[in-house]
Amino acid sequence: MSQLPNKHHRPEATYRSCSQSLPLDILWLPRSSFRPAEGELADCVLVVGVSRPKLAAALLSVTLLSLFLTFHVLYDSALYSIQAASMASAASENRKMLLSQESDTRTISHPMALRKRLRPPKQPRPARRLPQALIIGVRKCGTRALLEMLYLHPMVQKASGEVHFFDRDENYALGLEWYRSKMPLSFKGQITIEKSPSYFVTPEVPERVRAMNSSVRLLLIVREPVTRAISDYTQLRSRATPSVPAQSQLTGQAIANTAKPFEHLAISPDGSINVAYRPIAISLYHAHLHRWLEVFPREQILVVNGDQLIEDPVPQLRRIEKFLGLEHKIGRKNFYFNETKGFYCLRNDTTDKCLRETKGRKHPRVDPTVVTKLRKFFIQHNQKFYDLVGEDLGWPED
Repeated sequence: MSQLPNKHHRPEATYRSCSQSLPLDILWLPRSSFRPAEGELADCVLVVGVSRPKLAAALLSVTLLSLFLTFHVLYDSALYSIQAASMASAASENRKMLLSQESDTRTISHPMALRKRLRPPKQPRPARRLPQALIIGVRKCGTRALLEMLYLHPMVQKASGEVHFFDRDENYALGLEWYRSKMPLSFKGQITIEKSPSYFVTPEVPERVRAMNSSVRLLLIVREPVTRAISDYTQLRSRATPSVPAQSQLTGQAIANTAKPFEHLAISPDGSINVAYRPIAISLYHAHLHRWLEVFPREQILVVNGDQLIEDPVPQLRRIEKFLGLEHKIGRKNFYFNETKGFYCLRNDTTDKCLRETKGRKHPRVDPTVVTKLRKFFIQHNQKFYDLVGEDLGWPED
């Protein structure tokens, strides 16, 4: 029985006949190795293969070059997109800036808008303010000296004279705006101070002051009562002389009284103390302070020791600066002792100043027995005053 040939097997001659016809290193496979398409006549199928190293290297180079070119195109495209987006953003910002400048130009073009824009910042302006502190007395205890000393402080402004707003009905009837008009110009933060010594002894004043400002600071300067009374008598007598125009302020009886010695006015004919004599009555400090303490709390009233202010001003001024809420600025550099006058004069950065000649008058000689009698009389009254202020001022008792 003859052996049937395998349908996938073809004699070697067939392979040779296909391959011998091509000079290249190309592998030809017999047609029988594939399913021929209908009507196909070819006896061989071309299969491309790589058989040499150089050809493989060339194909690899072509492949890498294609990849490089592809990535290069993609990189250029991305870079172009980024640059285009950046340019668009910059153009948008430029348009906004131009629109803003045009808007500013339209605004500034108006004259009023231009003045408003070019106007310098507002500078603080001084104004007349009602006093935040008052020197309410006592007469002949150094109220003028105290006011001038406080005026050395850069944050203090003072009324130039005694306004007598609260103690004189005709002035009080003019109202607070009239009172304000008598005050100095001051900046915000400065303290305006006015002094009228008769405020302390006038019954209506405490209530009137509270109606203006219930938180006002009150300064009360006092001296040893007998010394104060003698000083008061000395001033009254000087005003009674024809050469002093202030005599017109005194009544005929007052002028007659000033012609008498102090001893005859302070001591009654029966030998008792004449409490009706005004210099004596004013020295009864506790009687007047009671009215103020009925209206104002004790912490709003600072008692200044006038005797110590004359001897050494700085410690008393330190207390006052603290009481008024001021920084300590007044020191010993602001004072010098005047040997002729016998008291301290003032000094600032530009000038020296002493109180006028009417201040620090020489007192007349008073009988020592009368002085002793008066001081014994004032012992109980001084103690009442000490109790009210919470401080013993150490005034002599004989």
